[in-house]
Amino acid sequence: MAQTQAQAQTGSISDEWKCWIAENLILGSHPDTLAGILVKSGVIARDAHAEIRAALRSPYLQGVQRLHNRLAKRDWVLGIQSQLNLLAPAEEAAQIPRRERLSTEDFLHQHYRVNRPVIITGMLEDSVARATWTLESLGQRFAERMVEVQFGRNADPDYEMNSIAHKRRMPFGDYAALVRSSGVTNDFYMTANNDTQNRQALHELWAEVPALPDYLTGERAGFFWLGPEGTVTPFHHDLTNNFMLQISGRKRVRLIAPCDTPRMYNQRHCFTPVDGRAINLQRFPAMAGVPVLDCVLAPGEILFLPVGWWHFVEALDVSITVSATNFRWDNDFYSNYPPHHDF
Repeated sequence: MAQTQAQAQTGSISDEWKCWIAENLILGSHPDTLAGILVKSGVIARDAHAEIRAALRSPYLQGVQRLHNRLAKRDWVLGIQSQLNLLAPAEEAAQIPRRERLSTEDFLHQHYRVNRPVIITGMLEDSVARATWTLESLGQRFAERMVEVQFGRNADPDYEMNSIAHKRRMPFGDYAALVRSSGVTNDFYMTANNDTQNRQALHELWAEVPALPDYLTGERAGFFWLGPEGTVTPFHHDLTNNFMLQISGRKRVRLIAPCDTPRMYNQRHCFTPVDGRAINLQRFPAMAGVPVLDCVLAPGEILFLPVGWWHFVEALDVSITVSATNFRWDNDFYSNYPPHHDF
């Protein structure tokens, strides 16, 4: 927390510090602990203690405390399901079920309606995409088409939140050649964030993706993903239900149930700083004991990602994925999503 020497010498405390004091008092920090931090940051001890006393007397802070109590009650309700999930047998708790050619009714009632993930097999085998989409064939077919790609991700730990800053256009043939020659890297990736440009540039591909009428409408709402081995989509949750149609390559996927959101350190939009590659319990102690479902999504498989489920995705090979959101049932969960994304 930045505090200029001039502010300290004049006894003033910035609004930024005041927000910090209020937030940490609400979170249960002891006033003396907060005063000590302020003093170490250059604030006069007398002023630090006076400011904290004023905050504790503030009717505004007392009103915020009531709101915090309501959120604590809501977290308790969510925690009931989280606690009950721990009663599942070990093999069920750690795996996502695979179902071959899951029927419409079973998918609706056993997964979509109850917000439960599943991997569906046997539905993509006869598709044009599975038969013909390779890095080489697509690179030749669309060599001159201008596509958009995320670049410079390795230099930015928040590359997903800052995705707009990482957009770059290039011929698809050049991109395919780059993927083929770059080995394992997360520095560039064609993702859903590039859809506005790429849906038009590669429009022929959508007719070659299986329509899946057992689950989807004919609207063809979805996204195209293509990248090298090593691409990582960090833990986040979507605002809709999603299908991941794995056309080629394998992806490691880790999922955490929505009921564990209070333990996910979610302070910005749908993101968390928790690293899915290695969850650091010293930095994120609330994650201890949170069940994580793991799977490797193979070519020809479809993963149902229910809305609100946290997921981390890592490509184990050069990978082509199509995601779809045009389900036959209500999938509008974003219209009432909170408009303010700082939590």
